[in-house]
Amino acid sequence: MRWALVKVCLAVTAMVVIAFAVPLGLVIREMASDRAFSDAERQAGTIAPTLSITTDREELTRAVLSTEPGDRGHLAVHVPAPDRSRTGEGAAGGPLDIGTRRATPKDVATVQKNGRASIAEVTGGFALLQPTALSTGEIAVVEVFVPEGEVSNGVATAWLMLAGVGVALIVGSVAVADRLGVRMVQPAQRLAGAAQDLGEGRLGTRVPEEGPTELRSAAVAFNSMADQVVQLLANERELAADLSHRLRTPLTVLRLNAASLGEGPAAEQTRAAVQQLEHEVDTIIRTAREQRPQTQGGQSEAGCDASEVIRERMGFWSALAEDEGREVRLAGVDRTVRIPVARPELAAALDALLGNVFRHTPEGTAFAVDVHHSGDAVIVLVSDAGPGIDDPKAALARGASGRAGSSGSTGLGLDIVRRVAESTGGDLRIGRSVLGGTEVRIWIGLHGNRPERGRRGHGRRVGRRIGRQRREENRAAAGPLH
Repeated sequence: MRWALVKVCLAVTAMVVIAFAVPLGLVIREMASDRAFSDAERQAGTIAPTLSITTDREELTRAVLSTEPGDRGHLAVHVPAPDRSRTGEGAAGGPLDIGTRRATPKDVATVQKNGRASIAEVTGGFALLQPTALSTGEIAVVEVFVPEGEVSNGVATAWLMLAGVGVALIVGSVAVADRLGVRMVQPAQRLAGAAQDLGEGRLGTRVPEEGPTELRSAAVAFNSMADQVVQLLANERELAADLSHRLRTPLTVLRLNAASLGEGPAAEQTRAAVQQLEHEVDTIIRTAREQRPQTQGGQSEAGCDASEVIRERMGFWSALAEDEGREVRLAGVDRTVRIPVARPELAAALDALLGNVFRHTPEGTAFAVDVHHSGDAVIVLVSDAGPGIDDPKAALARGASGRAGSSGSTGLGLDIVRRVAESTGGDLRIGRSVLGGTEVRIWIGLHGNRPERGRRGHGRRVGRRIGRQRREENRAAAGPLH
C-alpha cells in the first residue's frame, strides 16, 4: 500500500511536470530565436542610411566594416545592377556584393523581387535577408548571418533549470507521499501483526488506536473482539471446570465400590485406575481455574522437564504393558530437557498416544518412546509394532482416526497432541516406524519458532538418523522392560 501510494504520486507529479515544463521549454526556445533575429534586424538597419545616400563600393565597404557584424564577417550587402531605363549619369555598372555571402543568389533575388524580409537556412546557422530601397529606386539586400549558437543561446541553461525544478518537485512529492504512506501503512501493519498474534494464541495482543480515522476504527473493533475472545475462553474454562467438578460424585461412588473388591491384581488395577481418574479430574479443574491468557510478549513462561514427565507416564503405563506382555523401550530420558509446555499438557499428550497404542494394537505388541534434542527443538517419537495407520492425513484431522479397526474412536487424541506441538511452533507427523507399525513424531519448539522449510528438512534428517539408530539397537539386542 505504501509503495502503491508513492508510485501514484510519482506518476501524477511526473505528468504535471511534463505538461508544464515541455511547453515552457518550447516557449523559451522561441523567445531565444526571436531575440537573435531581432538583433539581426537591428544590425541590418545600421547600414540602411549609407545605402540610401550612396552605392559606391569603397564607401559601402567602409560602412560594412565599421559595424560589429561586418567586422566579424557576418554582414554582407547585395546591390543589384542599375536599371538602364532609369539611368542618369554614372548609372552604368554591374551588381555589387560587399562582405561574405552565405545566402544563395536565388534567395537574394527573391527578396529583391518581393521586397519582404526573409530568413534562409545556411551552413552553420541562418541568414537574415533585409531589403533596403536605394535612391535609384532599386532594392538592395542586407544579409546578416546568425550562428546556430545565438539562435539557441540560453535554451540549454533554461532546460537544465526546468529539469532541476521538475526533479525537485518529483523528489519532494515522493518524500511527502512516503510519509503519508508510512502514516497509513504502519497502523495497518500493526493491525495485521496483531491479528496474526491473536490467531497464534497470544490473547494479550492489543493494537494502539492511532492513525487515520478508518484504521483507528478498525483498531477499536479489533481490541473489542480480542476482549470478547478472552472472555469467551474464560467462560469455556469455567464451564470445563464445572463439568469436571460434577464428575467427583460418581467417582467417589466408584472409588468406594472399588475398595470393596478385595485383593487381587484386577482389584488393584481398578483402584489404581480410579485413583488416576480422580487425579486427572482434579488436574482439569485446577488447570481450568488457574490458566490465564498468554501475554503479548509471546509464549507462557510455564514449562516442564520432558524427561521427568515421560519417565513418570511410562512408569504408569509399564504396569499395564507387563500384564499384556508388551515389550517397552525407553531412550533419551537420562538428562533434563526443559520444554515450554505445561506438565499437565505434556502428560495428557503422552497418555493420548500411549492409550492409542494399547487401544488399537493387539496384546503383546511392542512399543517404544525416544526423546531427542536437536538444538532448537525436542523431538519425541512414539512408535509401535502394530498394524499401522491406514491414512495418516485423515488421522490428523479432528474427529477422525486412521487406525485399522478403530471403531468407537473419537479421533481427538492426536488433535490434543497436535495442539500441544503447535503451541510451541512445532508440528505433529505420522509415519512408518522401524518396528513395523506406526511412528508419531512430536516436534516441540524451544523458542516458539515455527519450523521453516529448511528446519523441516532438518527434522526429516534427524528422523532418519533416529531410525538408523533404532534399527541398530534392534539388531543388537532387545531393550529392558520398564
